[in-house]
Amino acid sequence: MKAEHQLQLESMSQWSQVQQLEIKFLEQVDQFYDDNFPMEIRHLLAQWIESQDWEAASNNEPMATILLQNLLIQVEEQLDRVSQEKNLLLIHNLKRIRKLLQGKYHGNPMHIAVIISNCLREERRILAAASMPVQGPLEKSLQNSVVSERQRNVEHKVSAIKNSAQMTEQDVKYLEDLQEEFDFRYKTIQSLEQNDKNSALIKQEMLTLQDMLNTLDYKRKEVLSKIVQVIDEIDVLMNNMLIEELLDWKRRQQIASIGGPLHGGLDQLQNCFTLLAESLFQVRRQLEKLEELLTKLTYDGDPIPLQRPQMLERVNFLLYSLFRNSFVVEKQPCMPTHPQRPMVLKTLIQFTVKLRNISTASNRRFVLCGTHVKAMNMDESANGSLSVEFRHLQPKEMKSSAGSKGNEGPHMVTEELHSISFETQVCLYGLTIDLETSSLPVVMISNVSQLPNAWASIIWYNLSTNDPQNLSFFNNPPAATLSQLLEVLSWQFSSYVGRGLNSEQLSMLAEKLMGQQTSYSDYQLSWGKFCKEHLPGKSFTFWVWLEAILDLIKKHILPLWIDGYIMGFVSKEKERILLKDKMPGTFLLRFSESNLGGITFTWVDHSENGEVRFHSVEPYNKGRLTALPFADILRDYKVIMADNVPENPLKYLYPDIPKDKAFGRYYSCQPNEVSRPTEGIKGYVPSVFIPISKILNDSTDPHSPSDLLPMSPSVYAVLREHLSPTVIETALSPPYSAD
Repeated sequence: MKAEHQLQLESMSQWSQVQQLEIKFLEQVDQFYDDNFPMEIRHLLAQWIESQDWEAASNNEPMATILLQNLLIQVEEQLDRVSQEKNLLLIHNLKRIRKLLQGKYHGNPMHIAVIISNCLREERRILAAASMPVQGPLEKSLQNSVVSERQRNVEHKVSAIKNSAQMTEQDVKYLEDLQEEFDFRYKTIQSLEQNDKNSALIKQEMLTLQDMLNTLDYKRKEVLSKIVQVIDEIDVLMNNMLIEELLDWKRRQQIASIGGPLHGGLDQLQNCFTLLAESLFQVRRQLEKLEELLTKLTYDGDPIPLQRPQMLERVNFLLYSLFRNSFVVEKQPCMPTHPQRPMVLKTLIQFTVKLRNISTASNRRFVLCGTHVKAMNMDESANGSLSVEFRHLQPKEMKSSAGSKGNEGPHMVTEELHSISFETQVCLYGLTIDLETSSLPVVMISNVSQLPNAWASIIWYNLSTNDPQNLSFFNNPPAATLSQLLEVLSWQFSSYVGRGLNSEQLSMLAEKLMGQQTSYSDYQLSWGKFCKEHLPGKSFTFWVWLEAILDLIKKHILPLWIDGYIMGFVSKEKERILLKDKMPGTFLLRFSESNLGGITFTWVDHSENGEVRFHSVEPYNKGRLTALPFADILRDYKVIMADNVPENPLKYLYPDIPKDKAFGRYYSCQPNEVSRPTEGIKGYVPSVFIPISKILNDSTDPHSPSDLLPMSPSVYAVLREHLSPTVIETALSPPYSAD
């Protein structure tokens, strides 16, 4: 029943599956849909969008141009439909979206292909996370209840400060009214003749004025005291809680950059920064009003000239600190051609980065320095934040410093870290603030073959340190907790190929890294063990082996992996334990441990005396899978038994799913009878690929594997004499291997 339910889910569109997620996952989906790719379009055009190859278009401008044109046509058709239904709100939104898409992407169609491809990939990652809700130590730490409580406290305190500043505003207004009344009555007395000033009524009025002056002095001290209290509360909140919240957001961004959960909270932070900025500017205006009152009336012991300069200096410093911390890298540097590998940049290849100022205030002017206009796209969102996206930046060749590691050859491990800095200037109410921010450390490569090891450096750095600018990290890289590393490895699969790893698969990887242990939770793994030292008895490292598997999945078996039909990471010993009690013909799919980027299948059967036997084929690599789709190989695979009768031994995908039910929708076509030689084109005998292996006697050593090649006409004719056309199909498979 579980398998049937899984098949039902997979028959639904991806967007339909997304809409059935729990609210916590829907909130993650909401975070990556914005004006760059509105969710209304994702919803209305769900099936059409999912049927297009956006990832291929992200690297093919003519293809991206056609897809953008077709997208606009689809939007027009939806607009015509809703116009007939007289849905005013949807008509308005679709017109706005049509104009937005035309304006944003007319000159850069590949950019929207990248965005849509990323959105679809993130949806798959979230769907995979929802189906395997096991959380590792890193993800749990990011969702700590103490952190959530602090977030609520920050929002509550910011709101309270805003209210206090508003109340102080009323006190300043009352003080202004009181002073105007005093000023009027005082000037009235001053305008009287000297004889009139000696009257009893005037003397009484002078006493009243003295009382008013005493009240003014008291009120001035009270207002200043309240303003100081607001300034103190802002100071404490900024330095003790809000900056800590910002650091937590930056840490979540670090984790998300290496495949972890999507990091939210920037909008909430922006709201807090904005309210504090508004409160500080309100306090600044109140101090300016007090200075204005001071020019009209002062006296011995007046508190305003004594306290105001220091208070204004504190306010300006807090504003500077607030805006300095509000200038952040919203999206880290990334090559559009490798969206799942941010912070790895190739020389002379363009990359993108997005900056954001998360403090909102009116009367502002931004000046971005040192960047050609073409490279910049400025977008002020509905909530007032200013985002600046640089799309056409290009790194130049960089000279390696003495003793630095990396960039010496196409296959060297790349560990040299660099930082990209950005400067801007904000002018607010006459206050000019110079801002600077830096990206997370990036790794520069000169050859695309360096990318896997460069990405390993990015993973290890962001896993191991909270310091966003430790460029000397790899001079002495720290060890990583194995449990955290395994979690990050699962993220590599969920973010790159749409499905993470379960506990059994992670246990196999732990054994691969550390050998057989009773527990892995407390183990520390060195950087060298992860990326530099060869696996025992192998000519490659653990990371090179794992990266080759990721590449194999991405390019050749992605749908099978996403749908959970590839067990993948299982040792040969565990494989036999799983299969030994299953029906003959039960098989599973696993990745080769001895061949880079190889996948094999093993099935179980029984000898005549009832002995359990296991058979594994030599692993298929990307070269062979380029010639034949893996699903077709599973469908058409044959073995020649002792009596020379070919048959397909693969009946049930582990544990008990009929093969055609599991893989039927992946077959490239239904098997057809092979054409007779007389049906060949221009007199040629048609050649075909036939996946046939021969099971040898136990006493006979297997022959050396042969390459997968089209059969010659003579060999084909001999087989036709002994086998029916329906038996001879697709491609030859090599004999069995020990893998």
